[in-house]
Amino acid sequence: MKKRIGVIGIVVENMDSTARLNTILHEHADIILGRLGVPYREKNISVISLIVEGTTDQIGALTGKIGNLPGVNVKSALSKSYS
Repeated sequence: MKKRIGVIGIVVENMDSTARLNTILHEHADIILGRLGVPYREKNISVISLIVEGTTDQIGALTGKIGNLPGVNVKSALSKSYS
């Protein structure tokens, strides 16, 4: 399968999910090129952006696991094609 480059946006509203989220990100570290996390303490939320490179199956597995966490929202945007 062809690889794609993309960005994944994550909004964490339930801080109890952060430990599991970090475990998932560690499990998929091979496709993560960069990560930026911004805690918004006044609102008790965190926003994380990931730059990823992988197949649609790999990226879909990552976003699927993240999306199943309580109080965590995830969206992704991928390049149309990339070799």
